[in-house]
Amino acid sequence: MQAMRLKTLAWVMAWLVALTGAAATWAYHAWLQRPLPVLAFAEDQVLEVTVPERAGASAVAQVLARAGVAVPPRVLSLWFVWSDVAHRLQAGSYEFPAGVTPAQLRRMLVRGEQAMRRVTLPEGWHFAQWRQALAQAADLRPDTATLPASAIMQRLGLGNQSPEGAFFPATYAYPKNGSDWVVWEQAARAMQRVVAKAWAERAPNLPLRTPHEAVVLASLIEKETGRAADRAMISGVFVNRLRLGMRLQTDPSVIYGLGDAFDGNLKRVHLRRDGPYNTYTRRGLPPTAIAMPGLASLQAALNPASTEALYFVARGDGSSQFSRTLREHNQAVRRYQLRQP
Repeated sequence: MQAMRLKTLAWVMAWLVALTGAAATWAYHAWLQRPLPVLAFAEDQVLEVTVPERAGASAVAQVLARAGVAVPPRVLSLWFVWSDVAHRLQAGSYEFPAGVTPAQLRRMLVRGEQAMRRVTLPEGWHFAQWRQALAQAADLRPDTATLPASAIMQRLGLGNQSPEGAFFPATYAYPKNGSDWVVWEQAARAMQRVVAKAWAERAPNLPLRTPHEAVVLASLIEKETGRAADRAMISGVFVNRLRLGMRLQTDPSVIYGLGDAFDGNLKRVHLRRDGPYNTYTRRGLPPTAIAMPGLASLQAALNPASTEALYFVARGDGSSQFSRTLREHNQAVRRYQLRQP
């Protein structure tokens, strides 16, 4: 009888232990899916947390507690260790949404799902304009702001290459409070990929010897027009002139060469003043790109329209008038520039 009672008691205790374990497991998984308790947390707010480099579980727990997580740091630290993520927590700036659960918070810390920001760097802008845009970008650390352009290019592995035309215009994402090096590196790699692909798909028998020359020509096209339909024709004019040894006579290159001396009014004296970017006094392409060309201009430079035109002039509505002869061109200038009948 006594043995029977002991067996029954053991059986009951085993079931109680099992039920307790099951209840604890259920409670733990339920806790993982419930919103994390946070102090003074409005519905539309985010929990901003910056995890320093090489921070361990204890340090991360302290950071979360200071940010307002209403869980004792010791408990959070033990949880990170117990769930085997203590050495996988990644540094960075995080924005946890309102109602974030412990499971979501842990996943974001382990995967390094940092808060991201974006900056748009437009085609047709100069390197100096891009630098200004990055300096004004939200939550972007301006590590390159005081560096000369040559130092930036060296650091990016681009040697003595000019920064003009070395970066691809696009919208780039970066971690909140991250370094602006992240954007420069993305833009440089993107331009290398785009140029390599465009060069591989170029039309045959172009008067361009290198991808660099293609980028230079694309930058001239970029600054000459923003009208998609005219890019290939403008490229065709420039290619025809290069083949014939004619001067390109493109105003944007002259303006770029004037730099800060340009006051918005291009004069005849500027066109007569010789310099490496004066395409009225020198044949061939200028030595570097004069802006950051976009994909459409790169494709136009390497796949020009088949045309006999050697001249073009702006109509005043964003489009261009193309001419085969100087006589036709002069007539177009009188009509569209001088407004003569």
